[in-house]
Amino acid sequence: MREERLKGTLILMGSILMVSFFLIPVIYMIITSFAMKPDFLSPHTLFHFTIGNYRAVLSQKSLHFMDYLFNSIIISGATAFFCVVIAGFAAYAVTRFSFSGKIFLLLFILAISMFPQISLVGYIYKLLDRAGWINTYKGLIIPYIAWILPLSLWVLVSYFGQIPRELDKAAIMDGCSHRQVLQKIVFPIAAPGLFSTALLAFIFAFNEFMFALMLTTDHHARTVPVGIALFQGLHGEIPWGTIMAASTISILPVVVLILAFQRHIIQGLTRGALKG
Repeated sequence: MREERLKGTLILMGSILMVSFFLIPVIYMIITSFAMKPDFLSPHTLFHFTIGNYRAVLSQKSLHFMDYLFNSIIISGATAFFCVVIAGFAAYAVTRFSFSGKIFLLLFILAISMFPQISLVGYIYKLLDRAGWINTYKGLIIPYIAWILPLSLWVLVSYFGQIPRELDKAAIMDGCSHRQVLQKIVFPIAAPGLFSTALLAFIFAFNEFMFALMLTTDHHARTVPVGIALFQGLHGEIPWGTIMAASTISILPVVVLILAFQRHIIQGLTRGALKG
């Protein structure tokens, strides 16, 4: 009994520490976003509350925050969609067809994704500049797909691998093609994994900074992380209240997605496609 109590206490303390580690910065960000004159050297000024920072972020056209947010949602959503579709077909091929060098192909794709962005962005810039795609949606979506696709493929390969091949064989014997098997059997069973992969791809694209900084020039395609980072250039000083207000608003799309699909996400990341 004493060991169980000690174990429960340690688990509770660990959970509190972990939650605090993640939530305290977020809480501090929200408090700062409402501060009238945020000053990190004088913490008491943080508790003079106002909504002026949010009003400035949402109404001042010179900040272009709503343009940045709209760009991020469109680019991240398109990236997540194409990553799931391409990775879904690729994962089906890898898990259902036998060919030599399968594991080496997956490892090669994983190895390519490990190249640092800074070593690739110069070549990508030259390529997109020749195509006239600098500061455009497709100029960010295509690099994002290439960057996030290996992760999406590995997640779906591990998920599709848990779906019995007997289901495919039975459907093919009933006259289904491989495309119909994928659309009517594999994709519906793998829906939690597809949701999880789409959300991961969306978050990765939404938070990406390097490509968005180098491949955009203004608010027509610039995303939220870069837009917020450049707020200080618009004012000549660091407007912490405005930056924190913009950051607080920026996390809302991701939070809404997680709350809306949390059941599917948990199933996709932990339980797999089959129920024991």
